Amino acid sequence: MRIAILGLGNMGRGLATRLAGKAELRLGTRDVDGAADFARALPGDVAVADYHGAAEAADIVILALPYEAALAEAGANTALAGKPVIDITNPLKADYSGLTIGFSSSAAEEIQKAAPGAKIVKAFNTIFADLLTKPVEETAHFQVFVAGDDAVAVERAIEVVGLSGFAAEKTGPLETARYVEALGMLNIRLGYFEGRGQGIAPAWSAIAA
Repeated sequence: MRIAILGLGNMGRGLATRLAGKAELRLGTRDVDGAADFARALPGDVAVADYHGAAEAADIVILALPYEAALAEAGANTALAGKPVIDITNPLKADYSGLTIGFSSSAAEEIQKAAPGAKIVKAFNTIFADLLTKPVEETAHFQVFVAGDDAVAVERAIEVVGLSGFAAEKTGPLETARYVEALGMLNIRLGYFEGRGQGIAPAWSAIAA
């Protein structure tokens, strides 16, 4: 599998570190030269390109950009057409106090509107970047909630979740992202405002029948 990661902030770099050596990586960035040292330090097949070049070369794309930037890139990047695209964003207010979109739509649905030819899947938005720096054995039980309309794209996203060292939890169609993003906001509130730190993530459990 060849995976493009568009954006090399904390989440993008963390996911790249987790996925390197397990899949071919194409790292999309506005600063190709500046990302070269990071790419060289990763194991396996890793290359750096601009956003379009990385997406064009990939089988599946991770939009690891803040929501507004992800929305703009989705609308502009024609290489996303026909491909599974994982949206990891939470549409946050500038002060992290809440979401700018909620319940009547979601970041994922707006990104799908901006890139109608892509197959958008919501995932990773309840995972703090700090978790990506931990040993895989410490995070393997942490759940990543996955929502999407295209069954094949959802399965490819679930494969990426597994490769990155987490457990996937399917939540339904893309409109379910409205609730998954609200869950991401709750995690942010607990982590940043209630002093729980960034080593937390929500989980769904069941009592055995």
